[in-house]
Amino acid sequence: MRKVTLDLETTGLNPLDGHKIIEIGCVELMNNFPTGNTWQTYINPKRNIPQEAFEVHGLTEEFLENKPFFKDTIDDFLNFITDSDFIIHNAKFDMKFINYELEANNLNPISNNKVIDTIDIAKKIFPGQSNSLDALCKRYKINLEKRKFHGALLDAELLAEVYLEMQGGRQQGFDLKSEYKDSKEKIDIKNIQYSKKVYKLTKEEIENNNKLMKSINNY
Repeated sequence: MRKVTLDLETTGLNPLDGHKIIEIGCVELMNNFPTGNTWQTYINPKRNIPQEAFEVHGLTEEFLENKPFFKDTIDDFLNFITDSDFIIHNAKFDMKFINYELEANNLNPISNNKVIDTIDIAKKIFPGQSNSLDALCKRYKINLEKRKFHGALLDAELLAEVYLEMQGGRQQGFDLKSEYKDSKEKIDIKNIQYSKKVYKLTKEEIENNNKLMKSINNY
């Protein structure tokens, strides 16, 4: 099944107050794994960017002044997301902006039935804890070093990793209940899907392991 993780950067919090989308980022997933196929665009909002918004995403009016307007990106955007469900972190925010712009261009809004909100999933997995995208990345040990500012495509890529972990990570492709009918059956290793993420031990974890091994050897 095809899904798309999606993220936006905007000039503010509410399109009804005149705020606009300034970046859209999308990442394609097939069977919950990123395929490497992405779509991203910057958008000229035709308005100023408040300082508090700039401090979040780092996008300036000068940078965006020669970028396309939303109406000029609609066809490419809709072609990329067609026949897909959406994975969005705090979907109410993003869908409010997207559907506002679609309706302003005389197009049908996207149904909420097609949206998976990872905030809702996170609240069930980690009740009572911080479930921001940053917090989830740290919890799942996803590298955040390149995230100096929020960026729609970067956040969509991080969200794809978070969603993969929420679905069982690199173990999700294994069905422990299944049995092979023929023990001689060959397995096509090339087509097995897995996560290539490597967890690097911290200095403290290495030191604790060395202490443990030393105590075992002295026992």
